[in-house]
Amino acid sequence: GEDGPTHQPVEQMASLRLTPNMSTWRPCDQVESAVAWKLAIERKDGPTSLIFSRQNLAQQERSEEQVANIAKGGYILKDCEGKPELILIATGSEVELAVNAAAELTAEGKKVRVVSMPATDAFDKQDAEYRESVLPSDVTARIAVEAGIADFWYKYVGFGGKIIGMTTFGESAPAGDLFKMFGFTTENVVNTAKELLA
Repeated sequence: GEDGPTHQPVEQMASLRLTPNMSTWRPCDQVESAVAWKLAIERKDGPTSLIFSRQNLAQQERSEEQVANIAKGGYILKDCEGKPELILIATGSEVELAVNAAAELTAEGKKVRVVSMPATDAFDKQDAEYRESVLPSDVTARIAVEAGIADFWYKYVGFGGKIIGMTTFGESAPAGDLFKMFGFTTENVVNTAKELLA
């Protein structure tokens, strides 16, 4: 943002996620926000952090099954016919980027799945069968996209995957300029995907 060094929190999401017994949600739209809020006020065994965007974000279309799966912390938001060759994983405002990149790649004949993962702790608590259904272990071409510390995502993308995230502190400038500078653009997600699939 434009508010100086105190407003460049690259490490906070990872810190919250790594805090024992903390449930951390970063919703991508109003539907995910409503689910996160409901789960937070129903939770009796520990605290919940809700991380919201101040930007107006696109509302994603979902089936009833997808809405039900939000509570599992990670779910298939967009899918291809048959087995995907690439999985894009994103949270919060970056989900829209992943969806737009997937649309572009699909138009070029690629088989792409988009996984929205608003709560990694909730996803990690699901049984192995569900996690495998969302992130099949034989699909190793994976990209995680989040405007926060990149390292957190290696357990989901593996050694063969890529992360579009932060490896430095932020900068002060208009948000749009910073997103371009740090690679949070549809174009960069598409180009990273093409490198991975080459």
